[in-house]
Amino acid sequence: MLFRFLIAATLTAGCALAQISSFPKPSYFRETFQKTQTKVELQNPAHLKDFVADGKLELSLKNYLALVMANNTDVQLQLISLEIPKNNILQQYGLWDPKATASFSATRSTTVPTNATTAANAAALTKSLNQPYSLAYTQTLPEGLQYTAQFSGAKTSATNSFNNYNPALTSNLRMSITQPLIQNRGSYVNRIPLMVAQVSYKISQFQQTQQLLSLINTAETAYWNVVSARENLKVAESGRTNADEFLKYMQKQLDLGALSPLDIYNPQQSLAAADLTVSQARFNLAQAEDSLRHQMGADLDPDIRKLPINLTETVDLGPADSLPPDTEQEVSKALMTHPAIRQATQKLDSDDLGIQSAKNGLLPNLSLSMSYQSNGTGGVYDTSRSTLLGGGPNVIIPGGITDALGQMFGFGYPTYFASLNLTLPIRNRAASAAMATALVQKKSDSLTLRNQQQAIRLNILTALTRLEGAKEQLKLAKVQLDFAQKNLDAENTKFQLGTEINQNVINAQQVLVQAQSAVVTNQIGVRLNLLNLLTQTGELLDERGIVVK
Repeated sequence: MLFRFLIAATLTAGCALAQISSFPKPSYFRETFQKTQTKVELQNPAHLKDFVADGKLELSLKNYLALVMANNTDVQLQLISLEIPKNNILQQYGLWDPKATASFSATRSTTVPTNATTAANAAALTKSLNQPYSLAYTQTLPEGLQYTAQFSGAKTSATNSFNNYNPALTSNLRMSITQPLIQNRGSYVNRIPLMVAQVSYKISQFQQTQQLLSLINTAETAYWNVVSARENLKVAESGRTNADEFLKYMQKQLDLGALSPLDIYNPQQSLAAADLTVSQARFNLAQAEDSLRHQMGADLDPDIRKLPINLTETVDLGPADSLPPDTEQEVSKALMTHPAIRQATQKLDSDDLGIQSAKNGLLPNLSLSMSYQSNGTGGVYDTSRSTLLGGGPNVIIPGGITDALGQMFGFGYPTYFASLNLTLPIRNRAASAAMATALVQKKSDSLTLRNQQQAIRLNILTALTRLEGAKEQLKLAKVQLDFAQKNLDAENTKFQLGTEINQNVINAQQVLVQAQSAVVTNQIGVRLNLLNLLTQTGELLDERGIVVK
């Protein structure tokens, strides 16, 4: 199934256009700021020309299904359907993505005069400039612990200020953590959204498998419909040949005068009816081939869709007794591997996670917060504003940001902080309702699982019964065909001996055509009922060599 793998890889690569690199890699900027491409280019059907031989599209069932997996639009939609739940998993990982924030602002202000003297003296007005800045890094861990590292500071200057530092430079380094102690405590409860997304992805995989079972069933049914139409056309042409030969024989009798002119109408009417049957069979075959081209995408290629189709599979499955399925074994196998059962089982796992999440919502919210901060101050120091050096000479001591950083990293001026915060819901109806809903949902999904098990058992029993019935009808149809051929031979012999009328010969010819058509119909019936059984047991993809990854 190389063709299907290639198209799956193409679809996956086409969806991987999101930001996948982290800051500050160069690819981060390219992926973040590049123009988003919204145009979608659909590829032409692939590998169809690989099966063109002698001006015909020659296909075995295996090659046909390979083309279906590569080119069928419904199949491609199913292959790409997993991208959204896969992206949901990535989105849940975003809960623990680190974040960096930075800010800087500048404020220049002049104070409003408070008296006439200040208003008249411009030098007495206070003008200030404040420029705070900060850089923070924060992250929440899967265990629920949130930590923050923040560096902040400010530059402040003002005229007519009584501060010793003017301009004043401050710097602060703060480390803080917050740990939930009851609600949202531990990696399990905090990973519930991620686990729900992962379970949803598995459910989507089983949904995809179930949809592919239906699509492959439909595609293979189209294949056998073409085979059936082809064989029925052969039967109709064979019946027309017999009718034409009988008419020629009767015409010779008429030309020799051994037959009344009135007796020629029955053979002529029989040939006309055979022509009508052949015409109908040809149109049925053309219609079935159009459906087959649609299934494998050949209708999208203007060159390929004009080619005749040659299917290499035969209508005969072999001895009907070579298919003795065991009822209980088939049911047990389906209950273990059928995608509908596995999907329902995964929903129970999702319900358990929902119950745990609802239980977490009922708990009180108690958290412990702690922080440590180191401070530093620097700038131009003016001793004239100091009350400790009264009467001394006015000294200007230069300084700058290095003084503030030196004090901060010297950790000589620390600030410690710790707090306990408790939120105790006196009555939490919303959380109680969420818990009740989660419990009801699990019970509902448990009943759904039982319903799926019963439905699959019934479907398999029905499929087995129909398969056995089709095999038995095929046996009887072959017996009927044998008697119809013998009866026609007998009627021809009696007519040539003059002991039978031509109407009985014509009736025997029509009965033979009907018997041949019944054999073809029942052979296709066995094929389709076996296909239905493989679909009901969930084994169709494995039996046809289709593996979706």
